[in-house]
Amino acid sequence: MSSDVRVRKLQGFIKEEVSRMLMHGLKDPRIGFVTVTDVKVTGDLREATIYVSLFGSDQEKKDSLQALKHARGHIRSEIGKVLNIRYTPSIDFEMDTSLDYSMHIDALLKDIKKDQTNDQDK
Repeated sequence: MSSDVRVRKLQGFIKEEVSRMLMHGLKDPRIGFVTVTDVKVTGDLREATIYVSLFGSDQEKKDSLQALKHARGHIRSEIGKVLNIRYTPSIDFEMDTSLDYSMHIDALLKDIKKDQTNDQDK
């Protein structure tokens, strides 16, 4: 099996497994509404970065990310129980801000459209 294919399969598996854990397994009240958007695993399968989209106020986002980072060991051990590979990748969480950015762009476009409509009405 090609190394690229193996990395992509592992990334998909980790994404599904962590998503499942967030819905059913983790009981930390600091974890708010979190969505796993992407997983990047290094070519040697030693490290995995899990990108999450967080919703809520800035403080709630910060608390959720901190709780996820605190639960890294537990998440890694749960993934290791299901994976049948020699070494379970170390896990890190990063905030995915692409959704926030797209919402900001959408709001700007709506403002421009509203301004154009107001200018035409004059």
